[in-house]
Amino acid sequence: MYQYYPEGVCSRQILFDVEDHKVKDVRFIGGCDGNAKGLAALVEGMDVDDVMERLSGIHCGPRPTSCPDQLAKALQAFKDQEASGKQDG
Repeated sequence: MYQYYPEGVCSRQILFDVEDHKVKDVRFIGGCDGNAKGLAALVEGMDVDDVMERLSGIHCGPRPTSCPDQLAKALQAFKDQEASGKQDG
């Protein structure tokens, strides 16, 4: 389970797995419960890159980010970590 600590949104943590480049088991800790559950259900089984492309840059009201945007950032951080781990080993 990968953990990400979002910034600038109501949720305090995003948890998820990636299996065969597909997003699995997304959970938001804090934030708007219904929206978070809906977002998690919508991205379940989607390709990581497709999720990032669709959600990146979405704003929440006047905020320059949103929970969907933070999920895209979390997936990018996951990909960066995976890439650096593969380069190291």
